[in-house]
Amino acid sequence: MRDSFTIPKLEYVVLEELKQRANRLTRPAKKSELLRAGIKLLASLPDAGFLAAMEQVPAIKTGRPAADKQA
Repeated sequence: MRDSFTIPKLEYVVLEELKQRANRLTRPAKKSELLRAGIKLLASLPDAGFLAAMEQVPAIKTGRPAADKQA
């Protein structure tokens, strides 16, 4: 299933670092694979661990950023 979402630049950088880490460990991974692995890990946590992880993720404004207006 396809979807789109907003992610802070610093978290996007972490995705790239995780892709490089996977390559170094001889297990190349796509961004979607990393996100799916993260979902599996979150799903396996007990409620307290899940809530603790969610507290580390601040809410962000959804939607696409406004395009810069040029004159």
